[in-house]
Amino acid sequence: MAQYLSIHPEDPQERFLSQAAACLRDGGVIALPTDSCYALGCALGDKDALMRIRALRGVDERHHMTLMCGDLSQIAQFARVDNAQYRLLKATTPGSYTFILEGSKELPRRVLHPKRKTIGLRIPDHRIAQALLATLGEPLLTSTLLLPGEDVPLTEGWEIQDRLDDQLELIIDGGHCGIEPTTVVDLSGAAPVLVRAGRGALAPFAFD
Repeated sequence: MAQYLSIHPEDPQERFLSQAAACLRDGGVIALPTDSCYALGCALGDKDALMRIRALRGVDERHHMTLMCGDLSQIAQFARVDNAQYRLLKATTPGSYTFILEGSKELPRRVLHPKRKTIGLRIPDHRIAQALLATLGEPLLTSTLLLPGEDVPLTEGWEIQDRLDDQLELIIDGGHCGIEPTTVVDLSGAAPVLVRAGRGALAPFAFD
């Protein structure tokens, strides 16, 4: 049975954030709210937890995981970012965007796309997610909480508990989240490529 923490969306309780961070350090898989929709999360270095998230999502290693970062310095640490890419990231973060970038050598190979060596990265504009990242002190490996065969992600804490109580270690209920995922932009090539139109506005990227 998962721990169930109701965390205030505007003023997250530190004791609950500490519990969630401890759970992640102990190898737990958690559900957490973001500025787009709920996500599954685990510690970056935990191989078993990563495999469990992929199993819950029904995806394989070719599906991009997302490294949720607290700020641009963390993105620059874990991805190869040139000046043009950095300016674009600075103009659009924090926000409901996921960027596909080439991973740096500091990332375990298992979290990267097996052929492209890329990974998704994002900086959420959400107080609970940001507070958890600060408490944890490192990025969080995440994936949208969209279950196999379903069209929309789970969007309420009680719904996640009802469906996944015996498959997660901890659920953070931060109130209702939307069902629109992040906008995904591939920055690994010569020009930005729109992979998925989502909650983040497209205007900053000048897509045709």
